[in-house]
Amino acid sequence: MRQLSRNDTLFLASESAHSKSNVSLIQIYDPSTAPEGRLRFKGILSLIESRLHRSPIFRQKLIEVPLGLDEPYWIEDENFDLEYHVRHIALPKPGDWRQFCIQASRIHARPLDLNRPLWELYVIEGLDSLLDLPQDSFALLTKLHHAAIDVDLGTEIITLLHDTSPRPPAPEPPEPWFPESAPSSLELVWRGLVNTATSPRRLLQPLGNAAARVAPAVREFTAELLHKEEPFPVTRFNSVVSPYRVFETRRFLLDEFRAIRTLVPGAKVNDAVIAVCAGGLRRYLEANDELPAQDLAALMPLYVRHPQADPGARPQVEWMQMMLGTHLADPVRRLAHIRKQTAASPLVARAIGARELTDLGTHAPAATLAITGKMLGRALLDASRRAPLANCAIANVPGPSVPLYLNGARMTYFSAIMPINDGLGLVFAVTSYDGRVIVSPTSCREQMPDPEFFAQCVRECFQEYLALAQRRARAKAAPALGRGAKPPAGKSGRAAPAAARSAATAPRAAPGGRPRSRAPAG
Repeated sequence: MRQLSRNDTLFLASESAHSKSNVSLIQIYDPSTAPEGRLRFKGILSLIESRLHRSPIFRQKLIEVPLGLDEPYWIEDENFDLEYHVRHIALPKPGDWRQFCIQASRIHARPLDLNRPLWELYVIEGLDSLLDLPQDSFALLTKLHHAAIDVDLGTEIITLLHDTSPRPPAPEPPEPWFPESAPSSLELVWRGLVNTATSPRRLLQPLGNAAARVAPAVREFTAELLHKEEPFPVTRFNSVVSPYRVFETRRFLLDEFRAIRTLVPGAKVNDAVIAVCAGGLRRYLEANDELPAQDLAALMPLYVRHPQADPGARPQVEWMQMMLGTHLADPVRRLAHIRKQTAASPLVARAIGARELTDLGTHAPAATLAITGKMLGRALLDASRRAPLANCAIANVPGPSVPLYLNGARMTYFSAIMPINDGLGLVFAVTSYDGRVIVSPTSCREQMPDPEFFAQCVRECFQEYLALAQRRARAKAAPALGRGAKPPAGKSGRAAPAAARSAATAPRAAPGGRPRSRAPAG
């Protein structure tokens, strides 16, 4: 039995009927690499069953302490039912990307049962019209509650189900499992009283009706504190969110982002990714005549290991407030604006893995409020709904750099749908996998009724940056050409086009003239 941390408890406290703290991880697979060229649901179910012992996330549920005396505890679910958590569905014909995004958004928006382990895994078949993938492709959507994800093990549930070889190892026999008995209410109350008596901070926490009386005063104090910050211009994404989610994605080559970063001396891949997200947001708001004259801001989490911390201590989440340069029409100036901030930030310098595609973290914006007790955290969250701490969030969910296989089926795509909150209704999930960078915006249906257009704005901003980088590279290479030399020609003998086709360009038509989905899932 282990106790839920105070930070993670906030994800439970911040939930409302229209805002859940769910994180959904999405992978798409090419089944042609699996034995016999296909993968059956029973095989996936057996694989998961054989690896349940590898993580406590699978079989543990939360139990509340009576009277709210203490944080909840993780206990083993005596009635654990694997087939409740692993579900099998299929898309109707034609099984294109738009249908998949709608279905994934609906699954993500539904609340998890807090009386069971806080995860669900959906095997989604019928993805028959995705670019560069054969028919019978399928996806896994793994939905977890944010309280169940460790800070530095956010993708643990993904890696433990996969192998690095297309030849799956012999299935492990399921380990015997005997659940521990749940503690009694009396035991939980006693633990809560002991923890409260031994922790001075807990003694400050109001309980019961006292909490209701103190809450308004704390809310007013924190609201006043937050309003002293520099106010940000309010966009459509800084209002109350609806219960309905939208999700889209665009996939790019990591090497192309490396080319984009050369537009500004010293810029990193991270800076280029942030600049593309900022440019996409600018294009979208400008197209709707809603672009503020002032600059917009984003929240970005960083994993930071403090110098005075023990070597074995887990890194802490620190939040960086980044001005996005959306007031700048020139994309190169916007990238320089972002680079200037990251270069001067001590948080970036201390971040874990401060390299290309720095691990920005996976926590949703509400985690910024987990700096005091639960009562103050709730009040800060309330205040942030009236005075947004930023206009959007950009969170990185790092994936593996090598191909992974699920019972022999090769993973071709990895992205995430993030939680959003009132006042902060736009989150860019930036995932990386096998030499690609995937940018996936999450919002609500009322704030973003046209997610395909928003994703197109991100694509067009990327193409603008890439064209500028390629033009500059050609200009630098021009003096190296001898007098009378001709530029390299394509297969047809004509000069190569000004901008090379990238992974983010529009998809080609499928054989036979049937239009393919615009999903970058190949």
